[in-house]
Amino acid sequence: MIRFILPCALGLSALSPAHAEKLPIFDAHIHYSHDAVLSVPPTEIVEILRKAGVRKALVSSSDDRGTQLLLEAAPDIIVPALRPYSRRGQTGTWMHDPATIDYLEDKFSKFEYEAIGEFHAYGDDIKTDVIQAMIGMAKDRNLILHHHGDREALDLIFDTWPEARVLWAHSGFEDPDDISDALNTYPTLWADLAYRSEMASYGTLYEGWKALFLAHPDRFMVGTDTFAPERWHYVGPHADFSRSWFEDLPDDVARKIAYENAETMLAAK
Repeated sequence: MIRFILPCALGLSALSPAHAEKLPIFDAHIHYSHDAVLSVPPTEIVEILRKAGVRKALVSSSDDRGTQLLLEAAPDIIVPALRPYSRRGQTGTWMHDPATIDYLEDKFSKFEYEAIGEFHAYGDDIKTDVIQAMIGMAKDRNLILHHHGDREALDLIFDTWPEARVLWAHSGFEDPDDISDALNTYPTLWADLAYRSEMASYGTLYEGWKALFLAHPDRFMVGTDTFAPERWHYVGPHADFSRSWFEDLPDDVARKIAYENAETMLAAK
């Protein structure tokens, strides 16, 4: 059974009364992979999401069974994405394995998805036959590409498919100036903020990040990245942490990052 860790246990201060009414969250970076499925049943996962005030979650899993279980349990919350590999241990090899294509085609023949990813790819990985075929599948189905990788790979994705809708996982782990440059270059690029806790403390955005969000209010969304079972402990506290620094932004920008941008990205077909 999974147990919640209170904000103070995470080194986070208690929430202010301003958080009594929670701003809803669209969590754009959630995984429910094979090890989490064995540890935490779908009903508990859905309860965690609902208690956290997550109105929607973009979910992918290694393998895809976890995503399908959650979709069945909570179709009002789960937005399904398909990872191109069935086990996390394939993150560095999947793009060289022709079996990846068979795996994707099999899943597409059985289920509907809104995105492909999160997939890990760097630099010239994008030029491999497997990734080029995967991008073609996304193009044929008009799916979002949830990409975990560097700017070079990002550029090559858009070289392959200039009209792609791309969600850049972790904002590429780039600094605000480089993120801004990428967003200025590609109008159909969005960025999630999973694992970017260095951008804020409770209630305050650090230098550069607030200016970035005000310059690109339509392009960011939050994400928890439950890449391992224990990360499910953080969904609620992470949602509240995000709500704390939303207060350092104008209300309309906070709403956009909380949930509106993700909804817009999904609808931009």
